[in-house]
Amino acid sequence: MKIALINENSQVSKNKIIYDALKQAADLKGYEVFNYGMENEKENNLTYVQAGLLAGILINSKAADFIVTGCGTGEGAMLALNSFPNVQCGHITDPTDAYLFGQINAGNAISIGFAKGFGWGSELTLTYIFEKLFADDFGGGYPKERAIPEQANKMILDKIRQITQKDMLTILIEIDQDFLYQTINREQFKKFFFENAEDGEIKEYIRNIIDLRKQN
Repeated sequence: MKIALINENSQVSKNKIIYDALKQAADLKGYEVFNYGMENEKENNLTYVQAGLLAGILINSKAADFIVTGCGTGEGAMLALNSFPNVQCGHITDPTDAYLFGQINAGNAISIGFAKGFGWGSELTLTYIFEKLFADDFGGGYPKERAIPEQANKMILDKIRQITQKDMLTILIEIDQDFLYQTINREQFKKFFFENAEDGEIKEYIRNIIDLRKQN
């Protein structure tokens, strides 16, 4: 599994704490973690809305299989990520949330509040959240006897989202191109995205946007 960490600007100081806790849990499962920033305040500003756009690009291009993000409360980032097709983001506050989200909802992204209630011992909470999130294969159900109806509901929701949301390439074409460029013109993004993206159309469109701006 390829896991992408995306931090927006208000919580940049916590990037290393989050990354270290996430990587510790991921290493136990043999998963890869890619830190898309922000890692420090010298980077170009990244808002939670832009985190949503990045998540949409990464998931739909298959550059990442799972997204870990958040903001002050975790609410804004969750809403932003869920605005994009094929991204199913849960708001996680504790390890139980993390486990149940993976088992019942089987989503591909989580948003955490990194300011509200974040204090002494919070790095331990993050460690336990990530451990429980990846403890078992997603979609196993909870309680186990509810697995079949829970899986059926997820399939129904996936089909509804396909109807109600545009495809990612159309979004990239129609979205404000300045906003798109500001979002993707980041060294971590360009490095990890082009190394890992599988969807040719999305990858090519992103490459064209970057190359075009370089020429101007």
